[in-house]
Amino acid sequence: MNPDAAVFEHGGDDSDERACVLSRNIHALKELQRVGWRQLADPALTIFERREIRNEIKQSEAELRSCLEMMSDRCWFQERPAQVDAAAGFRKVEFRLLAGN
Repeated sequence: MNPDAAVFEHGGDDSDERACVLSRNIHALKELQRVGWRQLADPALTIFERREIRNEIKQSEAELRSCLEMMSDRCWFQERPAQVDAAAGFRKVEFRLLAGN
């Protein structure tokens, strides 16, 4: 599963829809990791089966890392609404002097 393709598979510019798809991909990859580790704990597995499961876990880990980086970038570079009144952030602060006993 290519995470880049999965995010853009719907082809829309709707960022909410892409975020939803990305979130579903992250959830699915986490579930795949969980199942893989549970299978790996089975003592009846052959050496070949263990190797295959470890390879699948490594592959899904790389994909999950990529998806998490995309989500992080998405959150980090998300457009933020401009402050309505920029001067409101620089209002006059009133100080009070407190007498010490």
